[in-house]
Amino acid sequence: MASPLNAALAALVATALWTLLGYALARRLMPRALAAGVAPVLGWAVQSAVTLPLLTLIGFTPFAVVAVSALCVIAAILSIKFTAAGDDATGAAIPPWGFAAAAVLALAPAVAIAPKVSGGAVYLADPIFDHSKIAIIDAMTRQGLPPIDPVYGAAGGHGQFFYYYLWHYSAAELAQALRVIGWEADIALTWFTGFASLCLLMGVAVWLGKKSSAAIWVVLFAAATSLRVALSWIFGSWTLEPFLTDPTGFAGWLFQAAWAPQHVMSAACVLLAMLLIARYAVQRSVALLLTLVLVVVAGFESSTYVGGVTFAVAALAAAPLLIAVMNRPSRLPFVVGMGVAAALALILALPFLENQLYAVAARSGGDAIVFDHFAVLGSMLPEGLRRALDWPAYWLILLPIEFPATYVPGALALVVMLRSSVARPERLAILAMACLAGAGLSVSWLLASTIGDNNDLGLRAVLPAALILIATASTGLVLWPRRAVIGAIAIAGLILSLPDTFRMIRSNVEGTPVADGTVFAATPELWAAVRQFAPPTARVVNNPLFLEDLTPWPANISWALLANRSSCFAGRELTLALAPLPDKMREAVNDQFIRVFSGEGTPQDTSDLANKYGCDVVVVVPQDKAWGHDPFAASPDYRLADSRDGKWRIYAVVKSGPAVR
Repeated sequence: MASPLNAALAALVATALWTLLGYALARRLMPRALAAGVAPVLGWAVQSAVTLPLLTLIGFTPFAVVAVSALCVIAAILSIKFTAAGDDATGAAIPPWGFAAAAVLALAPAVAIAPKVSGGAVYLADPIFDHSKIAIIDAMTRQGLPPIDPVYGAAGGHGQFFYYYLWHYSAAELAQALRVIGWEADIALTWFTGFASLCLLMGVAVWLGKKSSAAIWVVLFAAATSLRVALSWIFGSWTLEPFLTDPTGFAGWLFQAAWAPQHVMSAACVLLAMLLIARYAVQRSVALLLTLVLVVVAGFESSTYVGGVTFAVAALAAAPLLIAVMNRPSRLPFVVGMGVAAALALILALPFLENQLYAVAARSGGDAIVFDHFAVLGSMLPEGLRRALDWPAYWLILLPIEFPATYVPGALALVVMLRSSVARPERLAILAMACLAGAGLSVSWLLASTIGDNNDLGLRAVLPAALILIATASTGLVLWPRRAVIGAIAIAGLILSLPDTFRMIRSNVEGTPVADGTVFAATPELWAAVRQFAPPTARVVNNPLFLEDLTPWPANISWALLANRSSCFAGRELTLALAPLPDKMREAVNDQFIRVFSGEGTPQDTSDLANKYGCDVVVVVPQDKAWGHDPFAASPDYRLADSRDGKWRIYAVVKSGPAVR
C-alpha cells in the first residue's frame, strides 16, 4: 500500500525542486510581487517540458533523473546568485501564513488518493477512480520512455501511448529519483498541484490587489464548493433532479484538484501563459518568449482540452485586444514574437498532437469535438423546451450553484478592474485573464467532446475560468473602496457552500466503506506473487470487475494501484480513457474478458487471451466465478505457475511461462 510518509517526502522534494527552478526564472521575468506565487507552477512546467524529450533521448533511469535535476538546481542557484531581478518594484507579497494555508488546503485533495486503513480493511475515496492512471506512472518508471500503453496489448497494436501524460511523467520522475511507488508519487504530485495552483492564484490576487490580505481570500474561496447540499435541505435532493440533470463533475477547485489534478495543473499553466503573453507585450526578451513556449507546451501535454482547445480559443480572442491597446511601434514585434512562440510550441508538442489525432481517428473516425451547448435542466421540462432553456440556464442557474462564492463576485471584480485606471502591465494582464475566463466559460457552454461517456471538454474547460474567478473575487474584496456588494455575495456564497465542502473533505478523509475493503487489504500479497512470474515487460490480466465496489464505477483498481505490471486488457473504463479503440470493439473485448472470468469462457476465448491480446500471465481468485469453472486449467495455452489455496491461481502462457513450482 502507499505510505503517507513516502508521499510526504516526495511532495517536499517536488516543492523544493520546482519552486527553486521557477523562482530563478520568475524573479527575472515577472513583477516581484508575482514571482514567488508563480514559481511552483513555472518551475514544474519548464522542467517537465524540457526534461521529457531529454530523458527520452538519454534514458529514463534513476541516475539520469537525479543528475538532470541536480544540474537544474545548480543552474537555478547560480542564476539567483549572479543575476539581478528583472523588476525592482516593491509592493505587497504573499505572507508566509498564506503559503502555510495553501499547503494545508492542498491536503484535502491529496488525502483523497491515500488508502484509509480501518481494522483489517482498506477503503478508498471516490476520486481514486480517476487515479487508476497511476498505472501510467508505474509503466514509465518500469519500462522507460516513450511510455507504452499499460492497459491494452492486442497483437499488432499501435505500440504507442495516446494520452496527455506530462503530469504523470513528472510523477514518474519522483518515483524514479526517490524510489517510491507510483501510488505514492501520485499522492505527492496531487498535493503539489493543489499547492502550486493556489500559490499562483495568491500571487495574482496580491499583485493586482496590492495587499497581502488577498492571499487568505484565495484559500477560502478555493475551499468553496457547490450549493447542492444547502439546496438539498430545501428540496430534498442533492442532485436536484428532476429540475437539473445529474451532476457529472462540473465543479470548482476543491473537487477537480482531487479528481483531475492533471487538468488543474494544465489550467494553472494556461493562466500563467496568458500572464506571460501580457508581460511580453510590455517587456520583450528571448528568455520570456522561450519560457512562454515551454509553459504552453506543458499545459497542452497535461490536458488537450484545457491546454489545447481552451487556450487556443483564449489566445485567439486576446491577441487582437492586446494589440489594440498597445502602442503602435510595439505591435509588429509583439505579433512576430507570438508567431515564433506559436511555431516553437507546435513543433515541441507535435508528437502529442499527432498521437491525439491518431487516437481520435482510431476511436471513431468522426468529430472529436462538436457544437452542443451544456445540458443543465432535467426531465421536469419537455425536451424541446429544456434544450432551449439550457442556453441561459448555464449562466443563470448552473454557474451560480457550482461557483457560489466566486462566479458573480469574480465577474463583477473583473469588470471593475477592466474599467479602472491601473498601470499598463496590470491592465494588459487583466485583459488577458478576462479573455481566458470568457473562453473557458464559453467553451464549456458551447462545445462538447464525443469521446467517452462524459463531456470531458465541458467539464474541464471551465477550470481556467474557475481559477481566475477565485483570484479576481479575492482581489475585489481588498482593492476597491466600494466592495460591499462583491463582499456580501462572495461571503454569503462561501458560507452556503460550506456544508458541501465539509461533506467532500470528510468523504476524502474517510473513504467509502465497502465489503470488498477486506479483500483489497490482501491484494498487495497477490500482486507481489504475480510479479515473480511476470517480468517487467510482461502483460498480466485479471478479472476486469475484480473489487468493482471499491470505486463509483467498475474499475480494475487493485491492478492499477498495486500490480506494477502492464495489462493486456485492464477493463472498459481504463481502455475508454487510454486506449484508442472503436466503441464496438472495446465493448466486444470487454464482454469477452468478463465472460472468461465468469467461468463461461470457451477454448477459443482462452486462446485469444494468449495469442491475440498478449496476456502473458493470468490471475484467477476466489471472487471470480472462473474459480469454480476454470477455463485455464485445461487450456493448452497456459500452465499453472503458482497456486495458493483459497487465495489465487497464477497461470503463465506456455510459450514463455516459467516452470511450475
